[in-house]
Amino acid sequence: MGLKKIVSEIRAVLDEKDALREEALKLTREIVRLSGDTIKALHRGEIEKAEERLKLAREKVAQLRERLADHPDLYFSGYVQSAHQEFVEATLFYSYIAGRDFPSPGELGVPAADYALGIGDFIGELRRHFLLLLLEGKLDKAEEVYRFMEEAYEELMTLEYPKGLVNIRQKQDQARHILERTLEDLTRAKLSKSLEEKLEKTLKD
Repeated sequence: MGLKKIVSEIRAVLDEKDALREEALKLTREIVRLSGDTIKALHRGEIEKAEERLKLAREKVAQLRERLADHPDLYFSGYVQSAHQEFVEATLFYSYIAGRDFPSPGELGVPAADYALGIGDFIGELRRHFLLLLLEGKLDKAEEVYRFMEEAYEELMTLEYPKGLVNIRQKQDQARHILERTLEDLTRAKLSKSLEEKLEKTLKD
């Protein structure tokens, strides 16, 4: 076979892959956007809107998986992994807020490693929910969130694998820092409430 024909065949393969890559990039951007919309809606208490956005995101995730089924080099790339993480984060946060069971990686149709990384992001989103509850004066509810954050962190820490398999260490370090800050905030809030109650009791006496 002549070199010209070989290069022509290579060009055809790469042209197809390049087109798929562009399509995948568009889909991942949509997944990230819809996942972000889901989380924002949940923080505002707009459950129905969150469900709608999450459903659309899930459809895009399935479409992405289908389109890249024959191209694992693209499917397991960084931008696809990042989109999966955002989707997992939004799904877990929705499940927590709605009081539903957490879906497995298989049920979501995402790789296990991407799901694991999404758990780390989920813990960060729980902190934001915790802070909003503190601002609303719902200390007991905020403490419940913190206790669950502890549980999620403990589960995340059981995933000890080489970076080449899943880069989980960074997420674990971030989660530990988030948990420490959240405990500090909870402790201050409880001390402040205790002082307020003692002051009120003193004034009444």
